[in-house]
Amino acid sequence: MTAQSIVDQVSWLKRPQGQDAQADKSLTDTVSAIIERVKREGDAALKDYSQQFDKVVPAQFEVTAEEIDTALREMDPQTRRDSEFAIAQVRRFAEAQLATMLPLEVETLPGVHLGHRIIPVQTVGCYVPGGRYPILSAPVMSIVPATVAGCEQIIACLPPAAHPAMIAVCHLAGAHRIFKIGGAQAIAAMAWGTQSVPAVDKIVGPGNAFVNEAKRQVFGKVGIDALAGPSEIFTVADDSADARIIAADLLAQAEHDVHTRVGLATSSRALAEGTLAEIERQLTTLPTAATAGEAWRRQGEIVVCDSEEQLIAFADYMATEHLQVHTRDPHSTAAKIRNYGSLFIGQNASVVFSDKCCGTNHTLPTMAAARYTGGLWVGAYVKICTHQWIDDKGIAAIAEPAIRQSRTEGMQGHRRAAEIRLRPEALDAITSGLRD
Repeated sequence: MTAQSIVDQVSWLKRPQGQDAQADKSLTDTVSAIIERVKREGDAALKDYSQQFDKVVPAQFEVTAEEIDTALREMDPQTRRDSEFAIAQVRRFAEAQLATMLPLEVETLPGVHLGHRIIPVQTVGCYVPGGRYPILSAPVMSIVPATVAGCEQIIACLPPAAHPAMIAVCHLAGAHRIFKIGGAQAIAAMAWGTQSVPAVDKIVGPGNAFVNEAKRQVFGKVGIDALAGPSEIFTVADDSADARIIAADLLAQAEHDVHTRVGLATSSRALAEGTLAEIERQLTTLPTAATAGEAWRRQGEIVVCDSEEQLIAFADYMATEHLQVHTRDPHSTAAKIRNYGSLFIGQNASVVFSDKCCGTNHTLPTMAAARYTGGLWVGAYVKICTHQWIDDKGIAAIAEPAIRQSRTEGMQGHRRAAEIRLRPEALDAITSGLRD
């Protein structure tokens, strides 16, 4: 079934608006100019951009030990306990994930020994968004897996106006150094290094459109985790689902940003209509309705499907960041879906629990990237690097095929390098070309 045929077969009760391509072009140019200036001018550019975008220039970009102590001391005790609970949960799951990744050593043929090692990325830069809310779970999700992986240096960057508790959580999560730098300029600083900020090997963590575009532009100079667009949530449901719960979950994500994409795909028109009405009702009492309501008006969608097969096909077509399954047998339905950032099986598994503290990472693929990748996890902070060693028995098994293939390809240097191992007694003749 093609993507177009999937779209053509469903019925929309509410469609989302389109995107502004001209705005995307302007964003690309702006970010490019920021990156080039940070590369040239280092800290001087960071100071100017801090004044321009954040209306404040820190006395020094790096957070001092005294500032960390103050942030910890002034942190609400219950907030600290809740943050430490989230850190422990994320750490526990990351450790379990890492335990599934084992070094390998195997003899594939007599004398041919192949393997791989699991090597932590040495220096990681974690971008911590400031944004509309002080999302205390954000540094937990990017920093804790890096500590579990064993990264030697973990750098955190967050906007200078970020809530002081964000600094405290960066420290509690395990950041080695914290910098008060936000936006695209922070990404440029971590990618290229400045007088204050060390260059890193990989940059992870979500951010706004400027941060995302900056990560795209520095990729190659450094690694990145993924390109993350605005948050997304979709629920697939049948007539057993509760419209009140679905509406609450959709609006919970919608309050992130006016560009958040939220939706429902259901095999029940009654549920579709009930959810539409329930969203409008709940918006009348939601304190964050200005943002959530705008997101719903812009990007909200409700789709009605004729069958479970069509419902599953549409879910795979959407490949959404967060996918909730509210059906009579949610485990059975979930097992048939393959494209999602993270899957929330059953009515109790709200996205909010993953967003905050249950232990799975909330940094997930958006913009249908779930077709080919999963979310941020401890494996993003390690490299799986292969090795091989071959004894004389192994040379007897693999040299002749390598020699023949190299000769067929016309790669005589390759042929020589293989033949030297097979017939070392003829080394002089081989290297002088007498055996060609």
